[in-house]
Amino acid sequence: MTENALQFRYAKEADVPLILAFVKELADYEEMLDQVVATEEMLREWLFVKEKAEVIIGEYDGEAIGFALFFHNFSTFLGRAGIYLEDLYVRPTVRGKGFGKAFLKRLAEIAVERGCGRLEWWCLDWNQPSIDFYLAMGAEPMEDWTVYRIAGDTLGELAR
Repeated sequence: MTENALQFRYAKEADVPLILAFVKELADYEEMLDQVVATEEMLREWLFVKEKAEVIIGEYDGEAIGFALFFHNFSTFLGRAGIYLEDLYVRPTVRGKGFGKAFLKRLAEIAVERGCGRLEWWCLDWNQPSIDFYLAMGAEPMEDWTVYRIAGDTLGELAR
């Protein structure tokens, strides 16, 4: 990979179909395609109207090869925001060329530029190649934490 061949750019509203395609490719890789209910309209609303998350797209020699979707969270202990990486995806045809590391480097740059205190994400327990990659980059697993979720009907019931 040459430095000039890989470029990052913030997604534009016209990229919504590409973003959804990347989401579906990622979900297929994670064997979770049946869980994708997002539509172009939903992504357009939440990314570009409500501006609740951001997307950077990586282009290699002019071709879109992956994306990272992220948003700000907040650490009360640090007293400042962080960046939470929801999804990072590089197409299989271009894996092994350093693009994943380049995406994380770009996200780290964004976090530092914005004065954020950290960059964090989740990884599926079975995804050993990604776990090994993250550990090799110096990421630390959060040992004493368990993720909890309320969604769907349970979320609605709790809100009533």
